[in-house]
Amino acid sequence: MIVSALLTSVGINLGICILFFTLYSILRKQPETVHVYSPRLVAEGKSQLRNRFNLERLLPSAGWVRRAWQTSEEDLLSTSGLDAVVLMRVFIFSLRIFSFAGIVGIFILLPVNYLGNQLSLIDFSDLPNKSLDIFSISNVDNGSKRLWIHFSAVYAFSGVVCYLLYYEYKYISSKRISYFYSSKPQPHQFTLLVRGIPLSAGNSFSESVKSFFTEYHSSAYLSHMVVRQTNKLQKLIWDAKMLYKTLVNLKSKNPTQKKFTRDGFLGLFGRNVDLVDHYEKKLEDLEENVRMEQLGLSLTGEEVPAAFVSFKSRYGAAIALHIQQSINPTEWITEQAPEPHDVFWPFFSASFMQRWVSRLVVFVACFVLTVLFLIPVVFVQGLANLPQLEAFLPFLKGILSITFVSQVITGYLPSLILQLFLKMVPPIMKILSSIQGSISNSEIEISAGKKVLWFTVWNIFFANVLSGSAFYQFSIILEPKFIPQKLAVAVPAQASFFIAYVVTSGWTSVSSELFRVIPLLYDIIRRHCTSIIDDEFDVPSFPFHSEIPKILFFGLLGITYFFLAPLILPFLLAYYCLGYIIYRNQLLNVYELKFETGGKFWPIVHNSTIFSLILMHILAVGIFGLKKLPLASSLCIPLPVLTLLFNEYCRKRFLPIFTAYPAECLIKKDREDQNNAAMTDFLDKLVTAYRDPSLMPMQHSSDVEGYNTPLLHSREV
Repeated sequence: MIVSALLTSVGINLGICILFFTLYSILRKQPETVHVYSPRLVAEGKSQLRNRFNLERLLPSAGWVRRAWQTSEEDLLSTSGLDAVVLMRVFIFSLRIFSFAGIVGIFILLPVNYLGNQLSLIDFSDLPNKSLDIFSISNVDNGSKRLWIHFSAVYAFSGVVCYLLYYEYKYISSKRISYFYSSKPQPHQFTLLVRGIPLSAGNSFSESVKSFFTEYHSSAYLSHMVVRQTNKLQKLIWDAKMLYKTLVNLKSKNPTQKKFTRDGFLGLFGRNVDLVDHYEKKLEDLEENVRMEQLGLSLTGEEVPAAFVSFKSRYGAAIALHIQQSINPTEWITEQAPEPHDVFWPFFSASFMQRWVSRLVVFVACFVLTVLFLIPVVFVQGLANLPQLEAFLPFLKGILSITFVSQVITGYLPSLILQLFLKMVPPIMKILSSIQGSISNSEIEISAGKKVLWFTVWNIFFANVLSGSAFYQFSIILEPKFIPQKLAVAVPAQASFFIAYVVTSGWTSVSSELFRVIPLLYDIIRRHCTSIIDDEFDVPSFPFHSEIPKILFFGLLGITYFFLAPLILPFLLAYYCLGYIIYRNQLLNVYELKFETGGKFWPIVHNSTIFSLILMHILAVGIFGLKKLPLASSLCIPLPVLTLLFNEYCRKRFLPIFTAYPAECLIKKDREDQNNAAMTDFLDKLVTAYRDPSLMPMQHSSDVEGYNTPLLHSREV
């Protein structure tokens, strides 16, 4: 890619970002779009927009930037929780390491690369037509002593990254402990999920659980709630909810006008009936069926071999969690219960074998998806290589000879196409994670996030590298001793593509997150093109499974290309600066975190950074060998070893805190609760905290006429 193609891509994306910022600063002040840009504030009753017109509403302003910047970490912690703080710490950590990298890369490495003569055969008559390769290490002469500057930079950068990783791990660990100490008693702190309950002769699962824990945990056991099979009931509740929405929308069109239908098959046969009366009768029947089904399940419903077991203290629950309960390890399996509202109910009926098979199926599905994704990757690489594209599609030669068209195709279009294909990956990975037998939505998010991260690393980084200039050497790369050398050839060759990818996928995606294109379009269609009235207002949950992998992948690109192609660094810094402000704004105004993991996303960040460092070290070994500097190549070999030792220390020192709270914390917190008069009431409520929501009485959020009271009042079971 030449410089002018990159500048074209930068110009297009910068224009899109400015357009999104301008439109957002105007639309966020309009009463019609407040549900799009401030749904959290609306739900909390904090929105101060008024319908009264004033000119200031039509002028763009940057007041939201100041408010997002001035919000303290403590305020963010109190309003959004520790997971939101950890997300912001990821941006802070990235800004710190790439600020150091940017200073070294732009002011030291970039001039050294540019003044090299390795690529002197290329025509450098004017800067816009120069190849971006002249700014990479590829332009430094083989055997040049200037390569020792790159060698020193690799060592210095590795040390800085490891120091900042240690600092952040320690800081977030202390925050996690402090957050635990400051929290009120929570049901999940006292509760375990027990699966694989053996069924003894003459006893139900409920009786087996009570007998087992009364005998072996008599001093700590409080109560239990056996999970029941509620698939049929859930379907009835869903049907009732959909029918209720249909009835609300029907009456909202014209309450005085009578609407008729036939009560027979598909509304084609039978007698004419008033549509509203017909749906009201059907809704009454459905709710009655729901109540009868709930009553039947409460009394004699089918039990699942799983139960939520609650204890009188956190320490008592921890002992039961960490001790194997049975001689047979597939029975009485204990795991920490999630928060009650975080429970994912559908897969409690899965047995040990069913969960194992589902994990195998998901693994195969992820592998197939990864292989299929190579198709758009190879296509994108063809677009990025203009001579190859002309040879494959000769009829486009005339169009491709137009300078602007060729710049757009090579500099902007490949990254845009890849980004559009990537949009489908996070929801697919979330669906796959949900069928693995996870017990909570937060666990599904973490699992999906890991899948998206490694899918992105393989399909966007390695697949692009291997399908580019070094694709024909794929079989050689399978030999371990050639990996550093071949990657050292292939990775720098794709530097220009990844610089354009950061601009397109980074800048534009983060600005579109601010503008919220899809929710805005949906809101416009709903208000102006349909008569649908959705009386349920739902605040969106933050998509950790898609956003954190994206942030970490850009970190991998920055670390990998730090000494190879430092031109990528200013574009990365711009992305992280934008992301820091925009995501703080979104957490304050848009998203409501539906669960709290206590910062469990940070170990994923740590592991990804360690992987990126080791990849950089492997590339350093290979590139210095190719550049005829064998001593520097040999001296880089200790770097991955030292990094792995550092990672092992962090894993031993900090990771256990993210797995479970230590006895010191649990006992201290339990002793504080002994003097808390509210604990008696809390333990009483704990008995029913994990009741299946489908067994709770149905309550609609509004009625058809006044949108204030239930349409049909439910009776307690």
